[in-house]
Amino acid sequence: MKIFISADIEGVTGITDWPEADPTHPDYAEFRERMTAEVVAACEGALAAGASEILVKDAHWTGRNLLAERLPRQARLLRSWSGHPYGMVQGLDASFAAALFVGWHSGAWCGGNPLAHTLSSSRLMGVRVNGQWVSEFQLYAWAAALEGVPVVFVSGDAALCETVQAVDARIATVAVSRGMGAATLAEHPAVMRERIRSEVERCLRAPQRAAPAALPPRLEVQVVCKDARHAWRKAFYPGARLVDANTIGFDTEHSLELLRMLQFITRE
Repeated sequence: MKIFISADIEGVTGITDWPEADPTHPDYAEFRERMTAEVVAACEGALAAGASEILVKDAHWTGRNLLAERLPRQARLLRSWSGHPYGMVQGLDASFAAALFVGWHSGAWCGGNPLAHTLSSSRLMGVRVNGQWVSEFQLYAWAAALEGVPVVFVSGDAALCETVQAVDARIATVAVSRGMGAATLAEHPAVMRERIRSEVERCLRAPQRAAPAALPPRLEVQVVCKDARHAWRKAFYPGARLVDANTIGFDTEHSLELLRMLQFITRE
């Protein structure tokens, strides 16, 4: 059984302020360790459930955060960014039995995490699809579905976990913290690691796992940018248009085209 893990940092236990997610800041070291430890816990749960191979995508900022020596020997690690449309789930293909999202966070419109954002905290206010705000979870669950792979586990802030459960109650979730404005409330990190490990094992052993996400037949996309200059420049993407000074519109019937467009918009 092959298992894919995508790891972020803004949804690890207790993270509260942007310097803790910033590789250039002294506060980052503690949360890099915590990000790694929670990925290790997920790997241990997967191995206990019978995984023979694990691919981990380091999906935060530079893509160079996880401490590779701490991972189990059965895990391979994909670091940095190639520009592939799958982004945070690059490396995922139909050979994987399931995908796990560890350390993920709520979308930009949500108040459930002080670090809530969608794709780019500096460039985007958020992304709407078919009139609804979507998080990175939804976007990359669609990417996984293109390969026929279900997302079966998500850990992160409580608001994200509530969103995930509303999408598919069969997806196992571990809420590692709860946001309250600029503050967070979290249990001890060791307790959360134990919960991640046990929930990953349980959901992978379950006779009926979550199914791949349902792909919308049509996607009417609005990407809201913080800077009108960025929106104007990126609206030259083929098929895109300016809806207003800060909003790029894009319509497609294919989720892959949405992911390609978002790669273009969020990169220089």
